[in-house]
Amino acid sequence: MKELALSLLVAAASLGASQASATVLTFDDLGSDDFVPVHYGGLDWSDSDWFAFSGAQDPYTPHSGSYRIATGFGDADVATSVRFAAPSVFQGAWFAGVPGATVTFLLYNAGVLVATSATLDPGATPQFLSSGYGGLVDRLVVSSPDQGFYVLDDLTFTRAVPEPAIGALMLAGLCAAGAVTRRRGDRTRTSG
Repeated sequence: MKELALSLLVAAASLGASQASATVLTFDDLGSDDFVPVHYGGLDWSDSDWFAFSGAQDPYTPHSGSYRIATGFGDADVATSVRFAAPSVFQGAWFAGVPGATVTFLLYNAGVLVATSATLDPGATPQFLSSGYGGLVDRLVVSSPDQGFYVLDDLTFTRAVPEPAIGALMLAGLCAAGAVTRRRGDRTRTSG
């Protein structure tokens, strides 16, 4: 019976991690050239060295609006680390930059590397790099041998939120499992 209750809980939790609408960080609302604020867009940027800037600068073309973000030249990959306030599904982001300054997403959950995206070779025309992973992550790193030679724009993610109907279904399932367990316990006591 415990296995049934555990199975119901796992099934409800996986269904409960359904998706709300995606959040797209365009960086255009920052309004000035400066480091990305520590809690911008509901994410934690405190471990990173991302700098937002506007103005034309080929090949560092924004995908939308006029702002995009870049790391410092020669930064280590760790300086690109961005943490999610709650585990989320990370869809990807748009990149432009110097050809050869390849970028790859490293995706973590609970300190464990759970996925690595494909590698994108940027150019002056922005291209979308998909995370290629549909599971939950709590931290992303943009890995590149040439930090500072690319820009990132329109970072897209979806916070996992349980739907009320799924929560009610889970509660009903757990109550039913408890009632069955209780009845079996009552039968065992009366027949002994």
